[in-house]
Parts: sequence; structure tokens; C-alpha cells
Amino acid sequence: MTSFTSRSLDVPSMHEELVRDRIRTLHREAEEYRRAASIQRLQRARRNAERASARLRHALLNLV
Repeated sequence: MTSFTSRSLDVPSMHEELVRDRIRTLHREAEEYRRAASIQRLQRARRNAERASARLRHALLNLV
């Protein structure tokens, strides 16, 4: 009976650890997603700046 009692006490502990591990994984995945989204925004902004710079150069060349 003792082994059953100690075994039943381990199950909630294992379950809690699995839940905590899943929460940590979800937090890590969310952080990775935020980083990827941030990088995509930076890349888009860089492309837009490069396009604007090219348009400005083109406009300045047309003035000369």
C-alpha cells in the first residue's frame, strides 16, 4: 500500500512538471515568433528605405 501511495503522489508531480515544461516551451516559441516578426519588420523597412533612396536618386538625376 505504501508503494501505491507514493506512486500516486508522483503522478501529480510528473503532471505538474509536464505542464511547466509545456508552458516554458510555449513561452520560448512565442519569443522566437516575436523575434522573427521583428526581423521581418526590419527587413521590410530596409527594403522600403532602399526603394525610397533609389527613387530619390532617380529624381535627382532627372533634375540634372
